[in-house]
Amino acid sequence: MKLNLPNRLTLLRVCAIPLFMFFIIFPVLGDFWSPLAAAVLFVLSAWTDMLDGKIARSRNMITDFGKFLDPLADKLLIFGGHVAILASPGYRGTEAEAAVFIRIFVWGVFIVIMRELAVTSMRLLVSSGENIVIAANRLGKIKTVTQMISMVVLLMEPVFSQKVYNTHNIASYVTFGVAVVMTVWSGVNYFRVYWPHLHPER
Repeated sequence: MKLNLPNRLTLLRVCAIPLFMFFIIFPVLGDFWSPLAAAVLFVLSAWTDMLDGKIARSRNMITDFGKFLDPLADKLLIFGGHVAILASPGYRGTEAEAAVFIRIFVWGVFIVIMRELAVTSMRLLVSSGENIVIAANRLGKIKTVTQMISMVVLLMEPVFSQKVYNTHNIASYVTFGVAVVMTVWSGVNYFRVYWPHLHPER
């Protein structure tokens, strides 16, 4: 199968996800360089998400394969990052601080995953049932940006907090909280707009 440039970029993003997760879970480069490497990989992957869509639209390279893989890659990137952080809480301050962080974080991750799966399922049902194209709206784009900012902060704050301002997880709590709120808000908005197109009798 011959892939065009946008699809190659998307596939490259998918291939980068295991490496991104590896550096989070296994700090083989040290407590500074491993999170930094993960953050750089995440930012580059997020950048290819913007780039492949722009190229596909401007050069008329939109394909069914791209429509399938691009949103899947986005979800895998966010899910993979959150799951990897859950698996590596050890560098977030004391044992008690890490335990509190994980107890809060796991509920936020559950909300994020539940929202993404619910909206994705709804989009599939609505678009297949009535041939309606559901484009990403403004709230959805804001949600994506807040999730990306939150991920970078979650990766890098523990490194700098210990070296600079001796507090733990404050920025992580704030940015992750904003991301969860925007995730719920955008999800509710999607359901509000497209719920009338879901027909229980079908």
